[in-house]
Parts: sequence; structure tokens; C-alpha cells
Amino acid sequence: MKNIHPEFAYQSRELGIQIEDTLGDPPDKRNYTKVVHSLLGEYVNGSGIDDVNFLSFALVDYLSFDNPAGLLAEGAQYDEGDAAKVLTMVSCKDDVASLALASVSATDPELARKAIITAFLFKNHKRWTDEDHSLEALHKEEDNEDEDEDQLTPGHDIEHLFDTRGDDNA
Repeated sequence: MKNIHPEFAYQSRELGIQIEDTLGDPPDKRNYTKVVHSLLGEYVNGSGIDDVNFLSFALVDYLSFDNPAGLLAEGAQYDEGDAAKVLTMVSCKDDVASLALASVSATDPELARKAIITAFLFKNHKRWTDEDHSLEALHKEEDNEDEDEDQLTPGHDIEHLFDTRGDDNA
């Protein structure tokens, strides 16, 4: 399992929430489809919606991830990456989605890169790990650090704390 940049992990979780909210309860697939087609139309027309999650939402059902290992590797960095390389790792199975991706790729390749990786991570959640930054996880980590400190014995690796040259100020 690979570690993914925390921002990609966040965007992936947010994409899931956005899809869930749009589908509603009970799920309304027609409403979901209308929203996706509306977003795709906006991107095809070059509307300039500069939002990773909106683009991921519009493309997630149409992208085929041709190089999962490469996309996982690209997910390690959020702000730095090779957009052209990421674009070669996917294909679109819908003409309108392909046009939307091409339009965004031409005007904002970084947005396209981030949206592709976010969609991939959402669709392939079991392939990566998300570092747990919750308070509970931090408390467990602190408890483990305290246990390590308790295991020190007097005189244990403390020589480095003293000046080895000696001090004539005594």
C-alpha cells in the first residue's frame, strides 16, 4: 500500500461525500446524471470552474485508469507532478467527458492532473492508505512515546548530553 498526500486523501473523501449528497436518500440516479452532465457541459465550454472536486465528480464515472501503479506514485505529491504523464495514464469512455478533460487539460493541466488522481483514489480506495491524523491516533502515538521514555534506565545513552571537551569553569 502506498501513502498518499493528505490533500489527495481529503479530496477523495470529499468526492465520496459529494457523490453521496448528490444521489440523495433514496438515491436519485436521474438527478445525479443531470448534475454530472451539467458539469461536463461547463468544462467543455471552458467555464473555468477551478475546483478539483467538481472536475473529479464530473469525470469519475467515465475515466478508465490504464496505469494504476503510476497514478498511485503520482498521488504522493499534491502540488508537484507531471500533468502530461498523468494524462497518458487514463482514457475516457464518453465523448463529452473526453472533450471536457481535453478542454481542462489545455487550459489548466494541473487541475486535470489533480482531478484524475482524486477520481482514481476514490475508485481504488483499497490500493492506498490514508494516514490517520485524528486526535485519537495522535493520542495513541503520544502514549507509545511515553512508554518508550519509561523504559530508559539511569545512565542510558546520556553521554551525548555532556560537553566532552570539559569545562574549566568549575
